[in-house]
Amino acid sequence: MPVFAYQATDRHGKLITGKIDAEEKQQVVTALQKQNVLPIQIKQEKGFYPSFSSLSFSNPFKEASNNDIMIFTRQLSTLLISGITLDKSLFILTDLTEKEKLRDIIKTVREKVHGGSTFADALTKYPKIFTRLFINMVRVGETGGVLGEVTERLSDFLEKTQKLKENIQSAMIYPALLALIGGSAVVVLMIFVIPKFAIIFSDMGQTIPLAAAVLIGLSSFVSNYWWIVLFFIILSCYMGWHYIRTPQGKCKWDTWVLEIPYIGSLVRKIEISRFCRTFGTLIKSGVPVLQSLLIVKEVINNRVISQSLEKIHSGVKVGKGISGPLKESNSLPPLAIHMISIGEETGNLEEMLFKVSDIYDNEIEVSIKNIIALIGPLLILMMACIVGFIVLSLLTAIFSINEIPF
Repeated sequence: MPVFAYQATDRHGKLITGKIDAEEKQQVVTALQKQNVLPIQIKQEKGFYPSFSSLSFSNPFKEASNNDIMIFTRQLSTLLISGITLDKSLFILTDLTEKEKLRDIIKTVREKVHGGSTFADALTKYPKIFTRLFINMVRVGETGGVLGEVTERLSDFLEKTQKLKENIQSAMIYPALLALIGGSAVVVLMIFVIPKFAIIFSDMGQTIPLAAAVLIGLSSFVSNYWWIVLFFIILSCYMGWHYIRTPQGKCKWDTWVLEIPYIGSLVRKIEISRFCRTFGTLIKSGVPVLQSLLIVKEVINNRVISQSLEKIHSGVKVGKGISGPLKESNSLPPLAIHMISIGEETGNLEEMLFKVSDIYDNEIEVSIKNIIALIGPLLILMMACIVGFIVLSLLTAIFSINEIPF
């Protein structure tokens, strides 16, 4: 039976930790509620061997990863909704947080709040950790006296965003492994195997086929001047990365990405889902529409799509509504525009935005599976062609030297 480790708090805010054997997470929640304690965090203990889906790709030098902020927000919303004050909630989270740097940040934020600062103003001191979206939603929640509900919506948003990111990362593991193994095989052949054949052919002093001669020459260059090859690869990567970071380079790169078959469609769906979920979360939390559009623009990664959203902001500013400027911008497909238009007419815009996001999240999952199903065989075929060319070139050279008909 699975074992779940939990962190909970009683009515007085005292922290309680422990473990419970249960079939599923909901059974743990029910058991804790019967004990009159509030569950803050419940995690299933993993076995000795982690799965690929559980691997973390966070930056170890970063003060707090997206996953850390997601957990912090969920725990904070749980405490606030249960009636515990913000000051007491931050005090409890100081003990709950495992990462030392984030714990220090929460402690500093609590001190500022305790000293009379608003929670949102205290968070603005850490712009690299708490995004503009995060801070604006917190500010609206504080102003309206609904900080618990707003942080709950924010935690839902962060969890779904993180889940999408993890799905994409997990899906890329298999193609990356194939490319690594195939690339390693080619490097071994070029550096260790082909030079031995080159020595044999050289000692025989006979003419070899052009394909084998080119292959041996390339292998010799890579073996003797590998540092030049490595230098040019690193230099090219650095220059490309630096160019992409410029406004012009970023725009060209994003335009090119959108034109790639399958990949471009996937990127567009991801950005549409991100736009709708972020916009819906902000509106439902009480952030003004114009301010929400400015924040959403910063969330969109693709510069081409982000620039098209500027027309929406201008249209809303002059009273055209949302669906009209959306249609003029051509940034969203007809289905999404029609659904948003209906939501705008019925007064359920934020709910319709969430539905659009859910639809595209499902499409993204299907698209990722289709792309991985296509990339795997293509990589195998490409590596087979490269290795096959190397082997065939060496065999033709051997047959020509021994005058064996081929």
